[in-house]
Amino acid sequence: MARDLDTDVLQNPSHDYTRYPAPTTHHPDLVVALNQYGVEKIFVRLYGPAVPTSPHGDPCAVLNVKQATVRSLGSRLRRRWKAEFVDARPPTGEASPGPGRPDFPYATHVDLNGEPEDDLYSVLDELAAQGAHLLFDVLLGGRDRPVSRVRQVLTEVLFRENLRIRFDSDVLYLPWSLLCLPANTPRNTGLDALFRRFLGHRHQIEQTGGYYPELPDSRAPAPLPDHPCVSLNHDTELDVAGRTKAAQVAALLAKDTTFHERRSRQELVDDIAKGRLDEQFMYFWCHGHFRAEATDSPFLVVQLSDGRDIDAQTVLARCAAHASTVLHRHPLVLLNACYGGMPGTAELAHLGGALIQAGAAGVLGPQIEMPQLFAAEYALQYVTRYLGGQDTAGVIAHALARHFADTHRNPLGLAYMLHCGMDNRMERAL
Repeated sequence: MARDLDTDVLQNPSHDYTRYPAPTTHHPDLVVALNQYGVEKIFVRLYGPAVPTSPHGDPCAVLNVKQATVRSLGSRLRRRWKAEFVDARPPTGEASPGPGRPDFPYATHVDLNGEPEDDLYSVLDELAAQGAHLLFDVLLGGRDRPVSRVRQVLTEVLFRENLRIRFDSDVLYLPWSLLCLPANTPRNTGLDALFRRFLGHRHQIEQTGGYYPELPDSRAPAPLPDHPCVSLNHDTELDVAGRTKAAQVAALLAKDTTFHERRSRQELVDDIAKGRLDEQFMYFWCHGHFRAEATDSPFLVVQLSDGRDIDAQTVLARCAAHASTVLHRHPLVLLNACYGGMPGTAELAHLGGALIQAGAAGVLGPQIEMPQLFAAEYALQYVTRYLGGQDTAGVIAHALARHFADTHRNPLGLAYMLHCGMDNRMERAL
């Protein structure tokens, strides 16, 4: 006689095929997947609802450029933004900046409406040309039919606006938001048209690849805290003169929240080791730079008030003893440090990737050295909107990139980019 056998499920990796992302998560309109092909080549594939259907399948091709070449030019583009925009000085021929004009006007002011538009246009036009060259002439260069098809389809899709785009790759970490569409209008049509060529102005963008936090099970969500749980991890010696809005950001983080402040590496690693990292949002306001060992690619380190390096291994070494995700509330991390982004020659094992591996839903950071004045202003506006709980991380980053460009004629908001986390939002108890 047949009968049911008693079973005990010890592992259920499929979660009965019923584990879904949070309700705010949606598939991107476009995914640009760039994967390793052979030793140094790149295989690209375009897919998603924004890609036109074709009997030939998704547009895909083996690209005609080596990874090292693309990485090098990505790093060069970041350096040019720093050298030609952040460090820009009045044009040659002016004996001095002029009455009331600082030596480095684009790094000294957030609102650039008072700067000569011709000077600003000239700098940004060159940076836009370099961004378009990297994407279309180098990465997607060549006359092969498959590559030409990929280039044509991607160009048509990118000329739309307000798409949600994911660049997914374990091999290329480019400043995607600083790349540009080719010029399709005559020169000197104005800054507004120029800004619209930048991908970060036209679309929501995230870079993914490598590490992803474990998704919470939608059938048994973790209980939400009564107040948002946030942390400020900072160097108190940064801007001691109070020239920026850093103090306002700190006050905002501490208002009506469960607030954690850390000023040293030891406080951070102790909380990691003891499983006390329960924040929904983590903010780093500190110095950041890249170390380079003799045989390794550069890697990001940040320093809090104690001046001791915090890098990827600082986080991962303390996570090794944990069987479960350390950042169990899957926070969004705003890494507001000089060189908070990733250079083209750096490997994936950087601080942002380590935080994602530890459970962060996403890391938002600048891809170039950011002037302190702008960085604090950006953080104040971002934190205000994110703590409000209405908009996702990607919506806010895109809105601020447009706000600073359209309202203040300042393109530095384009230099902030998300590594994962486009759909993350500050959830709170009702």
